[in-house]
Amino acid sequence: MNHYFLEQLRECCRDDATFERLQQLLAEQISGPVDSAAVEQQRSLSRVIGKIRESLVLETIFKTTATEVRQLLKADRVAMFRFFPDSGYDDGEFVSEDVLPGFDSVLQKRVFDHCFGEQYAVHYAQGRLQAVADIHNAGLQDCHIEVLAKFQIRANLVVPLLQGDALWGLLCIHQCAAPRAWSPSEIEFVKQIAAHLGVALQQAEIHHQIKVQSEQQQALYRVVNRIRESLDLETIFQTTATEVQQLLKADRVAMFRFFPNSGYDDGEFVSEAVLPGFDSVLQKRVFDHCFGEQYAIHYAKGRVQAVADIHNAGLKDCHVAVLSQFQIRANLIVPLLQGDTLWGLLCIHQCATPREWQPSEISFVSQIAAQLGVALQQAELLLQTRQQALELNDALAHLQKLQTQLIQQEKMSSLGQLVAGVAHEINNPVNFIHGNLDYAHQYAHDLMELVRLYHQSLGHLLPELNDRAEEIDLEFVLDDFPKMLASMRIGVDRIRQLVLSLRNFSRLDEAAMKPVNLHEGIESTLLILQYRLKPKSANFTINVVKEYGDLPLVECYPSQLNQVLMNLLVNAIDALEERAEAQQAAGISPTPGQITIRTVLKSDLESQSAFAAICIADNGPGIAPATQQRLFDPFFTTKPVGKGTGLGLSISYQIVVERHGGHLKCCSEPGKGTEFWIEIPLVQAVTTPVYTPEVAAVVRSGAYTGSNGC
Repeated sequence: MNHYFLEQLRECCRDDATFERLQQLLAEQISGPVDSAAVEQQRSLSRVIGKIRESLVLETIFKTTATEVRQLLKADRVAMFRFFPDSGYDDGEFVSEDVLPGFDSVLQKRVFDHCFGEQYAVHYAQGRLQAVADIHNAGLQDCHIEVLAKFQIRANLVVPLLQGDALWGLLCIHQCAAPRAWSPSEIEFVKQIAAHLGVALQQAEIHHQIKVQSEQQQALYRVVNRIRESLDLETIFQTTATEVQQLLKADRVAMFRFFPNSGYDDGEFVSEAVLPGFDSVLQKRVFDHCFGEQYAIHYAKGRVQAVADIHNAGLKDCHVAVLSQFQIRANLIVPLLQGDTLWGLLCIHQCATPREWQPSEISFVSQIAAQLGVALQQAELLLQTRQQALELNDALAHLQKLQTQLIQQEKMSSLGQLVAGVAHEINNPVNFIHGNLDYAHQYAHDLMELVRLYHQSLGHLLPELNDRAEEIDLEFVLDDFPKMLASMRIGVDRIRQLVLSLRNFSRLDEAAMKPVNLHEGIESTLLILQYRLKPKSANFTINVVKEYGDLPLVECYPSQLNQVLMNLLVNAIDALEERAEAQQAAGISPTPGQITIRTVLKSDLESQSAFAAICIADNGPGIAPATQQRLFDPFFTTKPVGKGTGLGLSISYQIVVERHGGHLKCCSEPGKGTEFWIEIPLVQAVTTPVYTPEVAAVVRSGAYTGSNGC
């Protein structure tokens, strides 16, 4: 009967007796009376499967299975054989058995069978089994017969134990006293047992990997805590070396440091954890000219070296000679980077035998090295801080003098937008005054010349005119008025220079413009704001919906554009949170927040140009029309005092419109949310065509849109 059906039937029965009787009745209905041996076989199979499912300990599973199978099949011996990893299936040992008295035990007996590795292993890995009634009449190779005869085997049934797709070992049924013909039911039974053992092997491997990963994470956590608790590199290195050596079961873990300005040819071991029986490398100096010439540049870029056997890794003879003097047979080397500088190496040494380094081990050691790199940077910063502390007394007076200037510069950086607007407004009337000063000077000169001519032609003035001239001090006016006009010119010129300086000061820093992927900038900004997007309570969440279009690279100032994205997203989050707080205060369940980020390509057929558009929309309370008109004004904010400066949208507008020649628009309706649209030209310079044939093809396909989405 179907094995799955039998398992389901057993679960429905109250006890084994009921199950066996019901099984027998069903079988008799189908095909007549059932062989009691078959029933016993199915019952044993169920027992073994149950044991396999109950435990993750392979030793227990193997022992139970061997006992059950041997008793059922009345075999002389049942044993589990395991191949040594990386042995090429030539070498292995028996790890579990159940054997009748009078026959030798094969437990922990090592078997080296070159014939098996060359001729049989590939077939067993594909599921082949071997049923031999008599080893002397089965056409086996002499070398294989010799191996079997050593264990008193006369007949055997061998089924592969597969761990996934890999041949882990063999389930061996041995008949030692005499030959034996294996029946099809016995072969099928053993195949099913082997299949379930394969599942157990996979489960045990998964359990082992989880355990190893957990231990690695705990060790990493301890190292990180040690780094946070102490800035003493010696303590950090010693703790790390001990933790890694114990976890990886390595013969030696050591930290190597290059001497400054040595060209990576010279250095010494500064910390280690080593097993007894192997030499200490502490404070051992190493001069390796090969490393400095051929390897250092790669390690400085983050290269990791995992060597299973130094004699079979293609290393230079000079490098092998250096490793051999420290008893190293296999090693795992990860760079220790202090910022961008190669400070030293984290070395994992296997001295006794070769060793294949697992990907999880390499990843773990790389993480440890990264944390040690942080410790190195922190130690360097501490050293710099101490050095700076010694100079603080001398620098204090200078810092006090600069304090006022720094405060003013900070204010001006925040007031940049306001200054630019004010400078523009001042510039217009000043230019008007400056342009008319020449005419005023000419008119005044003409009038004063006319007064002098009148005075000369009349000779003696009327008494009334003399009195008036004396009252206004005509001579002084005629002498001082040109000087006053000259002073006004100087003042106007000075104002114009100040306005020009203010306009230049208000410009943002000139940063490098380059083609970038806008989606990467959006994702980076969302990552930074992740702490704001996490649910604050079970009643209120903010969901981010991304609807990205097919955007090419866009030429822009990436850091400034990221600042714009940050400002808009923060404003959207603030609006949603303020609405939720208001609803909670009113006893209303908060409306779930949603921020939609949409990117599209837009085209302007008239100007033959293309734009990348980013829409950031929220389902918040919206913005009133009167407020929308002032959104981009400097220092305008609707937030409470102390929460907003009113400069975010103003700066964003300058970055998008003035720095990139794009557009920044707001579309909002109270109660229906808000949309901000950013439009950036694909190419800023006019040196290359903006409306390329590729872009035109996308336009014709309908991927572009001329609407701003409002």
